Amino acid sequence: MGGGQNIGSFPAVKFAICNETYQGWSFEDQVRSVAETGYQGLEIAPFTLSETAFDLTRERRQELRRQAASYGLEITGLHWLLVKPPGLYLTDPDEKVRARTVEYLQELVRLCSDLGGRTLVFGSPRQRNLKEGVRFEQAWGWAREGFGRAARTAGERGVYLLMEPLPPPDCNFIQNLEEARRMVEAVGHPHFQMMVDVKSLCAEGRPLDELILGVGDRLQYVHANDANLRGPGFGNTDFRPVFSALTRMGYHGYVSVEVFDYKPDPVTIARESLRYLQKTLAEVQGRV
Repeated sequence: MGGGQNIGSFPAVKFAICNETYQGWSFEDQVRSVAETGYQGLEIAPFTLSETAFDLTRERRQELRRQAASYGLEITGLHWLLVKPPGLYLTDPDEKVRARTVEYLQELVRLCSDLGGRTLVFGSPRQRNLKEGVRFEQAWGWAREGFGRAARTAGERGVYLLMEPLPPPDCNFIQNLEEARRMVEAVGHPHFQMMVDVKSLCAEGRPLDELILGVGDRLQYVHANDANLRGPGFGNTDFRPVFSALTRMGYHGYVSVEVFDYKPDPVTIARESLRYLQKTLAEVQGRV
């Protein structure tokens, strides 16, 4: 688990950033800039690579992996999973739509593995929200079945599908950590686990460290962002409780910068976010 214990030493937290931050940049320019800034990983939104994952040939997947590795970067995995192609919906009343969506998730699992990634973050609010006339219990059953099938493929490929709770107004289905944990436990597969997003945690109205420690046994990944949709350090969200909880847990996975406001520019966002995260982690661990 990403939250496994590391007794007697500080956990080796690693830092990544999401590639859609670099809108309009070539992949090679992205990995060059991310590496030069000092990150260890790059998280990928598949829609930035091609219209569909099926369009990415085996050779292209190998090329992308080699490009990242040539700059010393690890591709951590994927997020924004169902933005493209259109027509995907995990909780649609149409069984054929649901089946097509799960088949696409399974292909994304294969893509993640081919790129050397380890995690797939399932957010996709517009492809999981309850449609009019659909009861919560119906959607829950459909989602549990779909996640279960995708998780089995993830297990075969040695990667993890991660449930991301999304609060209102972004989402009306699986809105908080409690619901996300219930879904993970309902699926009951070791390769279906949890992640936390700091912006979303801020909406739960409880201390951030308390929330994170409450899911520590399931935690595989962390998205770092301010409640104002910008990068960490660009607002008032205090990350000391976040790193305090991760340090207590012995977390040794990635903390990945994900922003929704792309101002002022990708280079500044990446540099200042990393500077703030490194400084805050050092303060929490008593190294400054």
